[in-house]
Amino acid sequence: MLRQICNLIPNHLVPKLARETGVAGLCRTFSAWSHTVTLLFAQFTGALGLNDVCDSLRLHSGPLSAVRGATPPSRNNLSHANQRRPAVLAERLFWSTLAHLQTLAPDFGRGGRRRLAPRFKAAISVVDSTVIELIAHCLDWAKHRRRKAAAKCHLRLDLRSQLPRLAIIDTAREHDEKRARELCAPMAAGEIVLFDKAYVDFEHLCELDARGVFWVTRPKEKMACRVLKKRQRKPQGRILRDEEIVLTVFRTHAKYPQRLRRVEAEVEIDGQWRVMTFITNNLTWAASSVADLYRCRWQIEIFFKQIKQTLQLSDFLGNSANAVRWQVWTALLCYVLLRFLSYLSHWTSSFIRLWAVVRSTLWQRLDLRRLLQSYGTAGGSYRYLARPEDLWLPGLQPFPMG
Repeated sequence: MLRQICNLIPNHLVPKLARETGVAGLCRTFSAWSHTVTLLFAQFTGALGLNDVCDSLRLHSGPLSAVRGATPPSRNNLSHANQRRPAVLAERLFWSTLAHLQTLAPDFGRGGRRRLAPRFKAAISVVDSTVIELIAHCLDWAKHRRRKAAAKCHLRLDLRSQLPRLAIIDTAREHDEKRARELCAPMAAGEIVLFDKAYVDFEHLCELDARGVFWVTRPKEKMACRVLKKRQRKPQGRILRDEEIVLTVFRTHAKYPQRLRRVEAEVEIDGQWRVMTFITNNLTWAASSVADLYRCRWQIEIFFKQIKQTLQLSDFLGNSANAVRWQVWTALLCYVLLRFLSYLSHWTSSFIRLWAVVRSTLWQRLDLRRLLQSYGTAGGSYRYLARPEDLWLPGLQPFPMG
């Protein structure tokens, strides 16, 4: 099973990237491919430390050698590789593998089976970040607060395919809005991006508007503005207000002098209806479309929840910044590989259950795709299910139903 998962990565890709990034010159007895397979194994099994990974692979050295000649590492080799080999190899491997899988199955990259925001034809992206907690006394480079250390993953997620489009892994010191420009730099005119209020930087939002990129976010508390036009006079359904506004504070008005649109609507959150306010630079959408778009922003929270509950992003195999980047990029690679397997097998259960099934069968000789297709609810014919009208005593007439 582990071999079938690793075969989704092109055969030539890791040696090629190792030569281009200089990792090949740092490899002696522990190759770049063996390093990649080791970190993938650590993610799938939820390994707690170096001894856990090295001992497990050494006990399965025979089946491991069938994965394109991979070899088990020693504790010292794995620790040295995580610390010295540039993590840019793992980053480029992730993006190259994602592009390869999208070439094999174009619908996997386009999200053809998704039904999120079907009324919009343009590409929709969601921008957010998640904090990865670390151990403060071991990781001085990632000090976040007085007694805390953390790394942060800034991500731009494709809404329809649920696949990353751009990711930045850094310390948690910088505010989210400082990374927004890098995340949105490749976006083209006509695309849509959804932000949380932490990314509200009117200078950056003005740049997006000048480039023809539409955005939807929530305003910060006590945003000073003046109403220029009321698009509706009274509440209509769940839409309470729909207005065109302009910023009144001198500094913010200088950063964003154009008109904005403010929509106030009732949104269902955890079974309760709450009033929320949204702002956008699009003046032609229906007010309900603005609320529906921001509701889709929750998909990136689901993405972060899936990778944090399944993949190994709590216990790290190294304390250096390079080792943490290796592990985070490998976790994202594992997520993409599992998502591609679920796409091929038409998996209908949760992502957590998919990860659990793969984790429990890594060293077994089974057809992975056939296993996932047959796993879950019972199949078979439903022709012989009992019917209530067939229940009567011998010699008596059946009771008429309906």
